[in-house]
Amino acid sequence: MEAPMQSDTTLRLDISGMTCASCAGRVEKALRKVEGVREASVNLATETASVTALGVSPDALVQAVERAGYGARPHAETVEPAKADGMPRETLHLLLAVLLSLPLAAPMLLMPFGVHWALPGWAQWLLATPVQFWLGARFYRAGFAALRARSGNMDQLVALGTSAAYGLSVYHLLAPARHHAAPLYFESSAVVVTLILLGKWLEARARRQASDAIRALQALRPATARVLRDGVETEVPITEVAVGDDVIVLPGERIPVDGQVLDGRSHSDESLLSGESLPVPKAPGDRVTGGAVNGEGRLRIRTVAVGAETALARIVRLVEDAQAKKAPIQRIVDQVSAVFVPTVIVIALITLLGWGIARGDWTQALLNAVAVLVIACPCALGLATPAAVMAGTGVAARAGILVKDVEALETTRQLRTVAFDKTGTLTVGKPTLMRLHALDGDDAALLALAAGLQQGSEHPLAKAVLDAARERGIAAAEVADIAAVAGRGVQGRRGHSQLALGHARWMGELGIDLSPAQALAEEASSAGQTQSWLAEKAGEGWRLLGLLAFGDAPRPQSAQAVAALHALGIRPLMLSGDNRAAARAVAGQVGLAQDEVRAELLPDDKVRAIRELAEQGPVGMVGDGLNDAPALAAATVGFAMGSGTDVAMHAAGVTLMRPDPRLVADAIDISRRTVRKIHQNLFWAFVYNVVGIPLAALGMLDPMLAGAAMALSSVSVVTNALLLRRWTPQARD
Repeated sequence: MEAPMQSDTTLRLDISGMTCASCAGRVEKALRKVEGVREASVNLATETASVTALGVSPDALVQAVERAGYGARPHAETVEPAKADGMPRETLHLLLAVLLSLPLAAPMLLMPFGVHWALPGWAQWLLATPVQFWLGARFYRAGFAALRARSGNMDQLVALGTSAAYGLSVYHLLAPARHHAAPLYFESSAVVVTLILLGKWLEARARRQASDAIRALQALRPATARVLRDGVETEVPITEVAVGDDVIVLPGERIPVDGQVLDGRSHSDESLLSGESLPVPKAPGDRVTGGAVNGEGRLRIRTVAVGAETALARIVRLVEDAQAKKAPIQRIVDQVSAVFVPTVIVIALITLLGWGIARGDWTQALLNAVAVLVIACPCALGLATPAAVMAGTGVAARAGILVKDVEALETTRQLRTVAFDKTGTLTVGKPTLMRLHALDGDDAALLALAAGLQQGSEHPLAKAVLDAARERGIAAAEVADIAAVAGRGVQGRRGHSQLALGHARWMGELGIDLSPAQALAEEASSAGQTQSWLAEKAGEGWRLLGLLAFGDAPRPQSAQAVAALHALGIRPLMLSGDNRAAARAVAGQVGLAQDEVRAELLPDDKVRAIRELAEQGPVGMVGDGLNDAPALAAATVGFAMGSGTDVAMHAAGVTLMRPDPRLVADAIDISRRTVRKIHQNLFWAFVYNVVGIPLAALGMLDPMLAGAAMALSSVSVVTNALLLRRWTPQARD
């Protein structure tokens, strides 16, 4: 018997010890060397690695990373504890570095005020040594690890530069006394280490802020649930809840599981999950999502998903995966970073030799070389793309837009055409009473009779009648002897009168004259609406009471969605499997021109239409049904409505967590803003190095200023990315 074919699996690791883009590249290289690994991607900002492999254990990957000089462990389910562990130590080290460096930097700070004061050389050495070799030990460890792996990283630049300044100062301190005191540069080495520690601390803080979206989502999951077993309510850990358990949720509590309401009525606040600002009504039969907040009523819920299978867990995985993967533009940055450190070391060596040979001042030559090494640290380059991606995907998730991968985020901005499915996307996806016409002018009485006939029916048109009566506050009439007539409609009795509600053919069989409402019926037919006729038999003959017409009503936000796309310079289209009349009627209501409508399409026809549109430029497809999945996959970017099928969401690059088509324009907007931030960040990262390195080589920057500029470059890049958190979606109620 042939063995089943194995498929690739994706493993995630938490990486520690990385300090720059070169580190990330080295970890990637180590992972790719493991037999069975197909692809490896390391993200400096999230400190994670995503590995696609066949038959590779996590332990083998961890060992490969550790051999490269870094720490690794399988990705933790919750990021918060892991992130919180390192912060107190980092903060303590930074504070100690500042306290030890301030007395060294004080003379330089006081000089502009006419105060000339300096610590004795031995005191400077005492203050600088712990900064250099204790607080700065991380740079030596990471630098030596990179050296063993025959690679270069930022830590080598820092270690080389600060050690040179420190060593020169020690030499001058111990050298035989000359006519005047030899210059000491302890303050340069100590302040540079302190500034870089400050930059690292600020980067870590900014990364945590960029990960707030994941943290906020994970915090939605309650630790316990109130389970009903053998008629007794018992509070148990969430991990002990199983599918099929009945869970009790009291008013104001967070819903612990995905489930279906068995008993009770309430409202659910799903704002942090879907971006929906208004509470959603919940009644028996409705689905509820774990993490939402129950409103005013007590609910009994039958559990349908727990743990990793809940909607909340899937959302967290989607956001984490999008933040962990690399944008296509990052590949160029990686290629630059791979040769950056060796190039900088060569430039520093040329600076040292050039100044030393030309001027004979080897002290100044060494300081200039140190400045080159320090300012060239490529932190900003490594953070430019992932910081923006983290901020962009995080703020999009808060708005109810889930981006499956970074490629979708980057390509969404390029869309020139967006095609919408009609049913369930631009429309609500269920019949709605669109027209009501009573021959005697009493529409309320007509609707009351129709609602009385439809009591208890599960037919979609019956639900539309009952919903319309409920919305208008009209009580259903008392109707007896209700019976369905197969293929025709429904009949019943009210008092001494017999009632019939059904299609025109049945009315014809009963000999009922429909001409009084024929013009209205033809108008409804041209709009693609289904008609039901209500007639009454009192005595010998039947008489027509009125007409009810049903259609799939456009979503209230659809017209705004179309207008928003026009405002972005994007052409919206409709691809519908419905009849042409119905499609054109909806198009007119939402603001689409008739030449922007293609109707009566099968799933294969939709795929062909998408491919034709793609020849003119990138095209997006928005849908919610099983039949939309092929078109979603064929589009440049697929948008799946979160209210639709799982198949549609798997085929799409972007999932809209609530059925609001305006989110499509918001997704395009945040994509454009995120990519713009990436370009801005890369520009500033390159500018710091392109301008700073020549200035340092020419002796126009001392090591302290170079260290400050390097730290500022990283902080400015991350801060610029965090400005995306101020983005506000247009799709707000």
